[in-house]
Amino acid sequence: MATFLYKLGRSAFRRRRLVALLWVALLALAGVGAATAPTATSSSFSIPGTEAQRAFDLLEERFPGAGADGATARVVFKAPEGQKVTDAAHKAVVEETVAALKSGSDQIVSVADPYTARAVSQDGSTAYVSVAYKVNAMELTDGTREALKQAGHEAQGKGLTVEVGGDALQTMPETGAGEIVGVVIAGFVLVVTFGSLVAAGLPLLTAIIGVGIGVSSITALANVLDLGSTTSTLAMMIGLAVGIDYALFIVSRYRAELAEGRSEEEAAGRATGTAGSAVVFAGLTVVIALVGLAVVNIPMLTKMGFAAAGTVVIAVLIALTLIPALLGFAGDKVVGRKQRKGEASGNAKEEKPNGGTRWARFVIRRPVLVLLVGVLGLGAIAVPAASLEMGLPDDGVKPVSTTERRAYDMLSDGFGPGFNGPLLVVVDGDKATADKTVSTIKKLEGWAAVTPATPNEAGDAAMITVVPKDRPSSVATEDLVHDIRNATGDDVLVTGATAMNIDFSQKMNDALVPYLALVVGLAFLLLTLVFRSVLVPLKAALGFLLSVVAALGAVVAVFQWGWLGGLFGVEQTGPIMSMMPIFMVGVVFGLAMDYEVFLVTRMREAYVHGERPGEAIVTGFRHSARVVTAAAVIMIAVFSGFIGMTDQMIKMIGFGLAVAVLFDAFVVRMAIVPAVLALLGHKAWWLPKWLDRALPNVDVEGEGLARHVEETSAEGKPDLVKA
Repeated sequence: MATFLYKLGRSAFRRRRLVALLWVALLALAGVGAATAPTATSSSFSIPGTEAQRAFDLLEERFPGAGADGATARVVFKAPEGQKVTDAAHKAVVEETVAALKSGSDQIVSVADPYTARAVSQDGSTAYVSVAYKVNAMELTDGTREALKQAGHEAQGKGLTVEVGGDALQTMPETGAGEIVGVVIAGFVLVVTFGSLVAAGLPLLTAIIGVGIGVSSITALANVLDLGSTTSTLAMMIGLAVGIDYALFIVSRYRAELAEGRSEEEAAGRATGTAGSAVVFAGLTVVIALVGLAVVNIPMLTKMGFAAAGTVVIAVLIALTLIPALLGFAGDKVVGRKQRKGEASGNAKEEKPNGGTRWARFVIRRPVLVLLVGVLGLGAIAVPAASLEMGLPDDGVKPVSTTERRAYDMLSDGFGPGFNGPLLVVVDGDKATADKTVSTIKKLEGWAAVTPATPNEAGDAAMITVVPKDRPSSVATEDLVHDIRNATGDDVLVTGATAMNIDFSQKMNDALVPYLALVVGLAFLLLTLVFRSVLVPLKAALGFLLSVVAALGAVVAVFQWGWLGGLFGVEQTGPIMSMMPIFMVGVVFGLAMDYEVFLVTRMREAYVHGERPGEAIVTGFRHSARVVTAAAVIMIAVFSGFIGMTDQMIKMIGFGLAVAVLFDAFVVRMAIVPAVLALLGHKAWWLPKWLDRALPNVDVEGEGLARHVEETSAEGKPDLVKA
């Protein structure tokens, strides 16, 4: 592989104008596609195989036109202290609002008058209007949303406090300035690392081109493939991080090759052949982890994984082709001015021990101490993960500045917290069966209200609304859902947003172990192929598990317990997003293996070329520690940028990934890995002879490349790739 990539890098260097033109053309094509594509109107969410989904499907069949999975909204009214919403003046305002809502959009199925629908609190202080729509939240037009907001706004100044809640107001997550700050920090780190604006600019430029192509392609295909709003956000988050990192490693290796006196074209070829091999395998581990999300069998998650994986593939291809081409344009300007002057005057000094060298020597002298501190430290941070409670965020975790959160609080105060997450019970049977179901539910504990059964026109199905006593994300509400399911027969199904969230969480839990086995198993085989060792991949996988559990512990401490919540903009604690554990396993595993591959391949390269195990560790750190540190800081900066977003789910993902990279790069890869390798010595690179014979030699360390270059040099022939 190294030889092929060497030829590819030299070819891209020589044909730089053609390569650059092709990538710019691809970017333009993707941009035009995104600009001309119809607006994505659907973002359906389904969980195949769950009771909540079967209930939704039954509702669609037996209650056609009812918009079972359509968006909903609640306009909540609260009277001033000492007054009631049933007072004549206030009642007139509420009824005006009901009339305005009914005429506000043709996407509305029903608007329930609170005075006839018993939607007035016992003390008369609060009432709410329920609005049901034909389509889901992402299919609502801007006019429909504006009519909903306007109806609430007009009622606001007439003596009542009015707030609007529900998923009808759900829109694309607002992008904060954090992502821009992340890119700026990345640029600063690159300048410090390279000491050259040109060298710092290349990874940023190529990462932006890669993300531009990836996100534009997702936008262009969103309507056709039914891609959700968070799909492009994830692709941008992952694509930007790996795009910068992969380019960073190749540019860094190119500078090292130039420093050894090689020509620019030869340096580009060698950098692509050696660092490029590591990029390919690092990219493969990320792709495996993202594509593996299909194991969960939730279409939305599968699409997110495939879209993000596509962006990673683009980042790898750009690193292998566009970077060598741009290096051809940049020439020796990628080297800092001081270094160029030193080389020109012939004053290049012998390489002094750098920070990576000194740290590696410290670890080799005290491996047991470093190992214990690293493992015990991460273990302590992981403790909160034992208290992990999972669910999906609702309006109760939104900032108090939003109307959705204020409507949520007003409903909780007036009717009880359960009114924010009513359960919908669907009965597949006649009226007698439905009435019996109502009686059965009323014998259970944990409900605040149970409505009479509402049959369909054919009389062969009915709907029952059950309001829990506790908030939607509470354990008590989850117990109530399970109790209803256990107490009723197979012809009674529980659904609604709350039940859907519970089923979603359960499905994620059930999929975690198979997913972990698949991803870690495939990556273990891949790393065994790369390192030609059994213990190195095993240590890599165990180290990853430690860092991801510690990161989950940090997420629980901040978002569930509220520790340092104010610092990260967490106004309301709650359960951790259901997909967070499996999502972190997928994304962080791929990214963690990046550092493993980049750091340890350089050690493997030194070991293969005759250095002792301890010397090989020092050599690996001397060449790679500075660059791996820069890559990790950049990735942390990019992910941290998403913490500033208003959407709680994106905020939590950004925080979790940033913390996981922090732990994995600086504690596991920089401390635990060299400590373990130092303790293992030669045994670290042990591989059974039968396995050594069975595995193909991918030559990541460039041994075959070195022979190839020597042979072509001896023959006096330039090594060219035919166009």
